[in-house]
Amino acid sequence: MIQTPMELESLIDMALYEDLNIGDRTTELLVDSNLETTASIVAKSNGILAGLEVCMRVFNRIDPLICIESDICDGDALKPGQIIARISGKANSILRSERTALNFLQRTCGIATETRKYVDQVSGLNVRIIDTRKTTPGLRMLEKYAVSVGGGYNHRINLGDGVLIKDNHIQLLKRQGMTLTTIIKTAKEGISHTIRIEVEVEDLAQVREAIEAGAEILLLDNMSIDEMCESVKLAKGKAITEASGGINISTVRSIANTGVDLISIGALTHSSKALDVSLDID
Repeated sequence: MIQTPMELESLIDMALYEDLNIGDRTTELLVDSNLETTASIVAKSNGILAGLEVCMRVFNRIDPLICIESDICDGDALKPGQIIARISGKANSILRSERTALNFLQRTCGIATETRKYVDQVSGLNVRIIDTRKTTPGLRMLEKYAVSVGGGYNHRINLGDGVLIKDNHIQLLKRQGMTLTTIIKTAKEGISHTIRIEVEVEDLAQVREAIEAGAEILLLDNMSIDEMCESVKLAKGKAITEASGGINISTVRSIANTGVDLISIGALTHSSKALDVSLDID
């Protein structure tokens, strides 16, 4: 898990507060506090397991005495009807934990599952599928973890995790009289030798200028297949190329065939469908 135990506990506490800040009226009214039960978390569709640890931690945050067992682990394939984990303990604790635990699990499984689809689509090609910062507020580390479980790789974790000169930076600085070349060189002068400069480019003229100015990564924004092919040729041995912008499952293979090194897909985290999972009392 990418997050530290303390970060994970804080995230779980925040999520539990949404459901339990004034208690669970239904369970408190109807379920004997001494009643023990067992339950199973079950996959309802095909997918990739991710986030099992955070799911388990939710139950134990409510009740440390709840026992959770599983024969599978993150990264394993799931099929409909498969038992993900078995749970035993106080019935009222299990019921209070259920929705929060499943919310985390279905979200992370959905992202891992969608990522695996893209990774499979480019199988055999020397390219990486990567995520973006288009994540759910507060869930970035968990969602990026799910991408890695699905076989993808992480782009920047936050704005301090590298230099990425985007179109808005360029537009703003050009109004102040700076060229793309001076923008890149100014950035290079102000950073450590351990940090790479990535620049968003929209056409071949910008590709040439960025390479000449010393950019180490080129973000090819919404380029055509032909433009990407030419950009890869121009950048060979000089800069890493990253394709970005509107990429979907039907186009990712053709984009990978251009020879780009990276393909970034915001949809992995902002649009993945949650995997259908349920908790069933035995």
